[in-house]
Amino acid sequence: MGRLTRYFFNGLAVLVPVVATIYIVYIVFVKIDRLFGFQIPGLGFAMTITLITLIGFATSNFLTRRAIRLIDHIFSRLPLVKMIYTAIKDLIGAFVGDKKGFNKPVSVAISPGSPVRVIGFVTNESLSSLGLKDSVAVYLPQSYNFAGNLIVVPREQITPIDADGSTVMAFIVSGGISAKT
Repeated sequence: MGRLTRYFFNGLAVLVPVVATIYIVYIVFVKIDRLFGFQIPGLGFAMTITLITLIGFATSNFLTRRAIRLIDHIFSRLPLVKMIYTAIKDLIGAFVGDKKGFNKPVSVAISPGSPVRVIGFVTNESLSSLGLKDSVAVYLPQSYNFAGNLIVVPREQITPIDADGSTVMAFIVSGGISAKT
């Protein structure tokens, strides 16, 4: 009976991620197709990817870049819109673009001299504007979650990790079981 139970759990370990991924992709396709009113499955998704790519190409143009800067300037000045826009813009910029924010992985001592450490990413090395000149901002992502905590620690409590940021992020988000490490 123990072998049968092991086979069952092995099957779950393989099947659940595959089925969940297929289901999520299917839902995205269906939602986008419904949004555009297309009857051909996947056409709305393909058009969305094409549109995003075309917008990316258009923003490379000098004239379009000025329009984007104008929109950015307007959104960055409107009281409520500014808070939402800049937060989303910074979050997206942390993962894509020229200024990726999670590219400085570090381990942080919980307290000076403590052997207990947490893993995160330095997001700001200069906190002088906050009156914290000898401290850095470290973002600690949570495992199996899209949340995290920002902590401010003395610079001497961090140790850089010599690894790719995406590898470290996968390690953290997987709860330390990622095979990429």
